[in-house]
Amino acid sequence: MRHVRSIWNGAISFGLVSIPIKLVNATESHSISFRQIHLEDNGRIRYRKVCELEDREVAQADIGKGYEDADGTIIPITDEDLSHLPIPTARTIEIVAFVPADRIDPLQMDAAYYLAASGVPAAKPYVLLREALKRSNKVAIAKYALRGRERLGMLRVVGDAIAMHGLLWPDEVRAPEGVAPDTDVTVRDKELDLADALMDTLGEVDLDDLHDEYREALEEVIAAKASGEAPPQAPAPAAGGKVLDLMAALESSVRAARESREAPSGGEAEVRRLPRKTKAPSATASAPTAKETAASKKTAGANKTTAKSAAKKTPAKQTTDKQTTAKQTTAKKTTPRKRSA
Repeated sequence: MRHVRSIWNGAISFGLVSIPIKLVNATESHSISFRQIHLEDNGRIRYRKVCELEDREVAQADIGKGYEDADGTIIPITDEDLSHLPIPTARTIEIVAFVPADRIDPLQMDAAYYLAASGVPAAKPYVLLREALKRSNKVAIAKYALRGRERLGMLRVVGDAIAMHGLLWPDEVRAPEGVAPDTDVTVRDKELDLADALMDTLGEVDLDDLHDEYREALEEVIAAKASGEAPPQAPAPAAGGKVLDLMAALESSVRAARESREAPSGGEAEVRRLPRKTKAPSATASAPTAKETAASKKTAGANKTTAKSAAKKTPAKQTTDKQTTAKQTTAKKTTPRKRSA
């Protein structure tokens, strides 16, 4: 595993087995961040950390944690205080149970981390836990403390590593009250059949093929403005209408999805000869592609060769025709006219 900065050091408690590990972020954000600026001169707007008692800016090294009591009293809390909390999970990921993966509600899923074995002695128990999870087809439920609070986690195998997903506590997940439609709706079997057909036609997708189009478009805008060009314009929105017939919409969706699946992905390019123009093309006319130019030259060369061959054959034919015509003319002159009796 390449060297990455760990955000937490501790151990996995697996019964009487202790596995020293390092906690590493498993995800990263690729979103584009912006700075706040002064519109008048594009100057950066910065936030300064000021002590309200002394009315002066303080450095990050001089900033600590404190809890504000109900009466406004500040109670300082140090990192040492947090490291000695009277709970077993202060520096330990304590596995409390093993359950089937489908028992975990996706709504509880939070941040993801990789658990890296810390040192050579941790390799054997780490692999033991990993292989036990694989063979059981279960996930481990654990408790751990991070960033000032105790949390719930789920350990599972990803490749040759053990990953941990932070979980929300059950009471942190809201019930979906008032979300579903509160009117009576009847769905017919034919509508369900069409919905199933649409799902089957759309098929599956490889998640690796999906990408953030918004970020790509934003990068294009930034690049254009950085080079002094006008940013690209958004395409005109498709003309939409009010869907009055759900069945018609489903049928159209299924038909469009099937046509999209059956459409050829690509083939050989078609070369077309450009028509002759009596006037010079306008500046907005598009130039022929390299393939069209090469094809035109090839066709022109073939035409020239054919023309030359025809030109060589033509004189002989024309000479024969002229000789035949001359003989006929001479015969007419030498033949006497018959006189009438």
